[in-house]
Amino acid sequence: MKTFLDCIPCFTRQALEAARMVSDDENLHEEVLRRVLGMAAGMDMERTPPEMALEIHRLIRSLSGSADPYAEVKLRFNRMVLGMVDDLRARIDAAPDPFDTAVRLALAGNIIDFGTPGGVDPDKVLETVHASLTLPIHGTSPAGLQRAATAARSILYVGDNAGEIVFDRLLIERLGPERGTFVVRSGPIINDVTIEDARATGLADLVEVIDTGSDAPGALLARAGPAFRRALTTCDLVIAKGQGNYETLSDLDHPVFFLLRAKCPVIARHIGVPEGTMVVEGRNLPVS
Repeated sequence: MKTFLDCIPCFTRQALEAARMVSDDENLHEEVLRRVLGMAAGMDMERTPPEMALEIHRLIRSLSGSADPYAEVKLRFNRMVLGMVDDLRARIDAAPDPFDTAVRLALAGNIIDFGTPGGVDPDKVLETVHASLTLPIHGTSPAGLQRAATAARSILYVGDNAGEIVFDRLLIERLGPERGTFVVRSGPIINDVTIEDARATGLADLVEVIDTGSDAPGALLARAGPAFRRALTTCDLVIAKGQGNYETLSDLDHPVFFLLRAKCPVIARHIGVPEGTMVVEGRNLPVS
């Protein structure tokens, strides 16, 4: 998916927010913003948004001296959702259709995204969890995902954000962790999930974990590491969580399900849904 003009203001907002998270120095904030504006002015709009975000956040880490500006945010939301996990699992177990509820909760978790406008707080997460249980889902039904997953011998689950990873863990328990591989980013970027988050939330004890080979907030195929590239070509089914993975894998020629909330107008228009819609979209699926 290419970059659209509406992405440019989002790049600058995100850069300023990240700079303010790591420093109160307004001179640093100004330097970050000016440098990012210069980068945006010269960028190739045919590149994906995560490619630009990769360069922006590397710049912020370099100028600020902070290896992970979002470290505290990730820790806080991992702990918060871990505190909810027993209740969430009980909801799934008691549901008339446990798999449907696990998918809905995984979609609810996608709200924990500090790359989009407005941010998120614990009350918004709880509100989203409650709403997700009854909101309509665009695209393929959770039952369609369940059929595809049941038929698959191996599933590659590409994760998105910290905190959200706990919701993913509940869905992976239903998918069958023995057939799964979970994919994280290779280094810190926004509040995207890394191997440290997989270990902290217990997911690394449940399923094999590999990284994309890049610290981009998406799965950039041009930068894919050997383990990720091999898994992409050998797995039977890919499940790609969140907007960044949709932006980078929307042209993937492989059986894939995109699970996300359309949180920004660009993604919503690209998919053809209203903002806020929960999406389960299967592509390149075998004809049954």
